[in-house]
Amino acid sequence: MNQLAQQLNETLERENAHVYAMLSNLGRGIYFPKVGILSQSAEAKAKAKKFNATIGIAIENGQPMHLNVIQETLSAYDPKDIYEYAPPAGKPELRSAWRTKMIKENPSIEGKGFGTPIVTNALTHGLSIVSDLFADAGDAVVIPNKNWENYELTFGVRRGAEIVEYELYNSENRFNSAGLREALLAQKGKGKAIVILNFPNNPTGYTPDAQEGDEIVAVIREAAEAGINVVAVTDDAYFGLFFEDSVHESLFGKLAGLHERVLTVKVDGATKEEYVWGFRVGFITYASASEALLAALEQKTLGIIRATISSGPHPSQTFVLRALQSPEFEAQKAEKYDIMKRRANRVKELLDSGRYGDVWDYYPFNSGYFMCLKLTKVSAEDVRQRLLSEYGVGTIALGDTDLRVAFSCIEEGDLEELYDTIFKAVNDVLNA
Repeated sequence: MNQLAQQLNETLERENAHVYAMLSNLGRGIYFPKVGILSQSAEAKAKAKKFNATIGIAIENGQPMHLNVIQETLSAYDPKDIYEYAPPAGKPELRSAWRTKMIKENPSIEGKGFGTPIVTNALTHGLSIVSDLFADAGDAVVIPNKNWENYELTFGVRRGAEIVEYELYNSENRFNSAGLREALLAQKGKGKAIVILNFPNNPTGYTPDAQEGDEIVAVIREAAEAGINVVAVTDDAYFGLFFEDSVHESLFGKLAGLHERVLTVKVDGATKEEYVWGFRVGFITYASASEALLAALEQKTLGIIRATISSGPHPSQTFVLRALQSPEFEAQKAEKYDIMKRRANRVKELLDSGRYGDVWDYYPFNSGYFMCLKLTKVSAEDVRQRLLSEYGVGTIALGDTDLRVAFSCIEEGDLEELYDTIFKAVNDVLNA
């Protein structure tokens, strides 16, 4: 094993042996090179005042070489802020700005120990880093049965982890904390589990309320007290889009510092929060009271980044940073939030109107981009196909009964026609 990896492992084991035990084989072996091209280039950038012939970019007239056909569309930006490589951890100013934003929007984080967010190539990359660092073949990844299908690829196919599902809703159509408890405590024999908490949930658009949030935290504490090392991951892809009675914070704050056997990791990003899906700017943040432990985890994370994408895109990091710094940012974001909330409310108004009879129920939703219909009489796939072929309407079929509808991408004035059309398609299939 490389000496740097060994040193990081010794730090982690000294600071928290349970966190060290959570690491995968890859997680134990990974490190960020201290002596190499990046470190030598960084040293040269600080000290080489005459000529800097270290890193593989081209310089012309004292600034990064570029094509005018590109720069003319980006003339508002200094070439050094878009063409140079971004640091592997991300643009420092952006990392700092995102940390400030996290504290402002999540008061429960205040006073807790957590690191500076590390920039990822959006959220899938952040989750992939978690899987690389902590998931080995056979490790349990605990998720609800209503989940984003990419978890299977990221943790199951790529790393060989075992996906353990529990019912998202209980008999009262509330978050099934008892199901989470059962699934998590069943891992006592393994002594380790990765728990992914995705709220607002994809595909259902559900976020727990304050009581349910406390129940989730209590379950994870109970698992830790039972001797299970828990990697608690908050997948906050749709953070901030809370429309009704739910927690309006990430559970990251309440889980941070919960127990020595709990490592809390926040994966979030500008992707959905700031409506910049193609920018691919996300973040991964670790919670711990130990600065040494946080530093070691950051080095291992940078090792994964260096070994895969090297660093994230610089232009989009600059764009997001400028947005966060703009005095107009909050007002513009509030305007978009109101649009999204009105769409969600309109969907509920339509579904609760009684106009669609008993051909479907719908799963509780109060946040995010999506909602799910539960078809009671016909196949979701049959309805999806009918919608496409006869009406030119796209939806997502999940399993036998569930049809996911992204109201986020439908104008409020078109929602009535959309759901009326889905109703027509259901009846078409029913009467075929």
